[in-house]
Parts: sequence; C-alpha cells; structure tokens
Amino acid sequence: MAEALTVENLKTIAEQRGLKLADEDLQQILPGVMRARRQAAELRELLTLPDEPAGVFNAGKEQLK
Repeated sequence: MAEALTVENLKTIAEQRGLKLADEDLQQILPGVMRARRQAAELRELLTLPDEPAGVFNAGKEQLK
C-alpha cells in the first residue's frame, strides 16, 4: 500500500520536480495525490506479468460467425 504523505513530503516531491506551490495549494491537492497513490498501489497488486496483454494481435486469424 502507498505510504501516507504529509504536506512537507509533498512539498519536497513538488520541488524536486520543479514545482513551487504554496502550502495552501499543497494542502488542497494532498487528498487527491494520496488517492492516486493508493489506486496505483492497488493496480500494481492486481497486475502480474502473466496478466499483460499479448504482444501480437491478428484480427484475421478467426472468422466471425
């Protein structure tokens, strides 16, 4: 599961990526960032290598009935 973020953690991450955000802005986006991180972690848990789609698709292999 994604680790919890604080405003200070988020500020550090934003600055590392060249963003200068006010504390008020960071406070507003923090819930959305935490939700996105949780969703990404859940997807990583669900998807495994065998679940990846085939690398080749051939639409002409089977005919429709």
